[in-house]
Amino acid sequence: MKETFKDPAVETRPAPAPPAPAALAAKVRTLAPTMTRSMQRVAETVASDPAGCAALTVTGLAERTGTSEATVVRTSRLLGYPGYRDLRLALAALAAQQEAGGAPAVTADIAVDDSLADVVAKLAQEEQQCLADTAAGLDVTQLEAAVSALAGARRIDVYGIGASHLVGQDLAQKLLRIGLIAHAHADPHLAVTNAVQLRTGDVAVAITHSGRTTDVIEPLRAAFDHGATTIAITGRPDGEIASYADHILTTSSARESELRPAAMSSRTSQLLVVDCLFIGVAQRTYETAAPALSASYEALAHRHSPRTHQR
Repeated sequence: MKETFKDPAVETRPAPAPPAPAALAAKVRTLAPTMTRSMQRVAETVASDPAGCAALTVTGLAERTGTSEATVVRTSRLLGYPGYRDLRLALAALAAQQEAGGAPAVTADIAVDDSLADVVAKLAQEEQQCLADTAAGLDVTQLEAAVSALAGARRIDVYGIGASHLVGQDLAQKLLRIGLIAHAHADPHLAVTNAVQLRTGDVAVAITHSGRTTDVIEPLRAAFDHGATTIAITGRPDGEIASYADHILTTSSARESELRPAAMSSRTSQLLVVDCLFIGVAQRTYETAAPALSASYEALAHRHSPRTHQR
């Protein structure tokens, strides 16, 4: 059985690559709520003015943000960079992209008196930004490892609560249609009961934007302890869920607001990751996936044909 402590799990997991420059703003939006106020000032400053900050030394950025050099270094590491030098390089690259016309869009929060036309425009812009941020920040090495595990799995369990459960159902149904044995569990007791039955060769997928949902962490931990390969789809790669995940797929979300909680905006990026997993698995198992998908289409078409209902 696997160790349940975080350090051994992290030691066996390949170190994630630093985020691409385009993903920096997304990382700031995702991690800012978990930062101290001083770290938030550093993160928000570098995201809002990458060109100006790229020209600053660690001392200069500390002075500009009214923090300390240690805070600047800690913020750099929390954002996924080994040190401030690596963050400066990313800032310079991001500034160059923005000068070339690739600056990320900034969307205003939805107000209670916005017209429906404004709501549509703002939501569409935020959804596009969520997808772009998630794609830029997704670790392809981790994605490939997750796809390989799912493609060869004897059995797949998916755990999620609330909006994340809806995403989990989508993943399970997609995998079922290409011939894999997959089940999505919303009831936490049933999830743990099933998780303890998993073994080596099985896969458990946990979906939680916060990374700290107990009803999702507990079944993933049980699956991890019993030898299953575990995958976490989360907006908080540094959350507790990471202690029990062999592979972590990070998602992004728009800024949380009164009219749009994180659960709504995170669902878009979670669905993108689910679609990437499904297509990857379908590619790996094409010889069996294609006939299974065709059979499911035919079965549904037959079920809804007029002749079937006349019997």
